[in-house]
Amino acid sequence: MAIAKAERLMNLALCLLGTRRPLSKRELRGSIEAYVEAFGPGDGGPSPADDSFNRMFERDKDDLRELGLVIETVENLDGETGYLARRDSNRLPPIQLDAEEAAALGLAAKVWQQARLAGAASGALQKLRAAGMPEAEDPYDDRPGALEPRIPVREAAFEPLMLACRDRRPVVFEYRKSNAARAETRHVEPWTLECWRGHWYLAGWDRDRGAERVFRLSRITGKVRSRAGAFTAPVPDVSTVREAVERWAGESATRTALIRLRADCGYPLRARALSVRECGDGWDELEIPYGHGLDAWLVEFGPDVVVQGPADLRADVVDRLRAVAKGS
Repeated sequence: MAIAKAERLMNLALCLLGTRRPLSKRELRGSIEAYVEAFGPGDGGPSPADDSFNRMFERDKDDLRELGLVIETVENLDGETGYLARRDSNRLPPIQLDAEEAAALGLAAKVWQQARLAGAASGALQKLRAAGMPEAEDPYDDRPGALEPRIPVREAAFEPLMLACRDRRPVVFEYRKSNAARAETRHVEPWTLECWRGHWYLAGWDRDRGAERVFRLSRITGKVRSRAGAFTAPVPDVSTVREAVERWAGESATRTALIRLRADCGYPLRARALSVRECGDGWDELEIPYGHGLDAWLVEFGPDVVVQGPADLRADVVDRLRAVAKGS
């Protein structure tokens, strides 16, 4: 649905930019395939589809103007209203980038090489280079094994949720909490997607619970389905949403926890450890920051981690492991 709308808006923009004279609604309706398929060419006199076409056309025109396209409204001698978008009014200034800015864009494009946005990122970079963007010298290109940024996106839910966040469309999906054996239906107004510790999270408004919630994409089962209608809750500032994801993912620690970790395992945990002590027998004792979501993270390490304290963290980890065992 989102792709069809984007294609329709693109065709409307091309028609308005390509014409030398104002085009009427009737002419635009017969020139754009999406309008013809939905409402007919409109050349056979008044029809019940006229009102629906007029409403869609007005919405499309407003969307293009919101995106920055300057559309002029002109009335001809017969009193008929026409529309056009003059090229000189919609021409962007030349893109001027220095070497450092070009390097930043190149680095950003590399980030998405393993994601569904890889094609779009590479294509945008090629167009900028064709327009004169300087080639950035990468000092690591010739070094084998050089580290490069990556944002892995393996979850099928990523793309539909990304489009829903962009278009402000409510969604419905099946979600299985880490301590639950079965998935349950969630009705969500999606705000944004954030990546923490290599995992993607969706922050949004849970309509069923009437509160802000954060969902890990790897726990979404089945397809993400879009729903019509507007958001019922205000969208907070992006920094506020990121703080919510940070708290949920356990980045904002309020206490410390003591765990036993098998030697040569759990390097992400070791990187966050406040202290490490060898216990012998192939185990180490670590003191790590304890915040919301730490129990879910520790479960991922399976038998390589044993929680010694506090007691509530140990109980939460045990509950999650039991739920996983029941689900299997």
